[in-house]
Amino acid sequence: MPPVVVAFPDCFTRLGGNQYVNSASMGAWEDFLLSELLPAIEQRFGCGGAGHRGVFGRVLVVTARPRTRCATPTFGRPAACHSGDMGFELCYLPDMPAVLRALAGTENSIERWWQRLEAAPKHPDGSFKVVNALAMAASYDPDPTQFLGIRLPVTFDTCEVIEDRWANWLRHDPVVALETQVDNLRRLKALYLDCGVNDQFNLLYGARRFARRLNELGIAHRYEEFPDNHSSVDYRMDESLPFLAHALSG
Repeated sequence: MPPVVVAFPDCFTRLGGNQYVNSASMGAWEDFLLSELLPAIEQRFGCGGAGHRGVFGRVLVVTARPRTRCATPTFGRPAACHSGDMGFELCYLPDMPAVLRALAGTENSIERWWQRLEAAPKHPDGSFKVVNALAMAASYDPDPTQFLGIRLPVTFDTCEVIEDRWANWLRHDPVVALETQVDNLRRLKALYLDCGVNDQFNLLYGARRFARRLNELGIAHRYEEFPDNHSSVDYRMDESLPFLAHALSG
């Protein structure tokens, strides 16, 4: 592939990573990336500009999911998405019972559970699911009245979905958001998506739904499945980065 400038912004937060959306809890990450970071990179390295910007990501990496941001004129044209979070009812809701069982140990207090986690010399087994769910809640459905803005989309006692809270999550699901972003997706110069057939977070099924809808809408894209799971698959960038570079040079 030809020489390119690639920026990997460090956007970690107290809750770990973030989903790069504007959140009253996590911060205005979308505004930061588009209005501050992007101009600073292009000024420093003399690169980019209209028609010469691409965006790619893997899961929690910037604009991993082909939603509004990766389809905006601000970023430009080509985009790539590796194992992106799609089909939220399949990748997030299955973890909620385990999250509730963990929080029951602190009498359903998210604040006490989190403080115990931060004080521990080592994160206990199974804590990743809880951290992930809490961080997603703060990104997708922040509640400023709660500790770190976190409020789960399910009831603590019966693990039933709270419809108005869950609706806020679904607005960020690419499978759902695609319907309102058709024009932006059509304007992309190129679109690449892939997912492992053994993805342990069930992301394969959301990726297939997304690709199927793209086909139905006649939106050009390249979709691939590969024989692996969700972990340690950065080698897939050997496919996406040349794809993006070629699209940018066209």
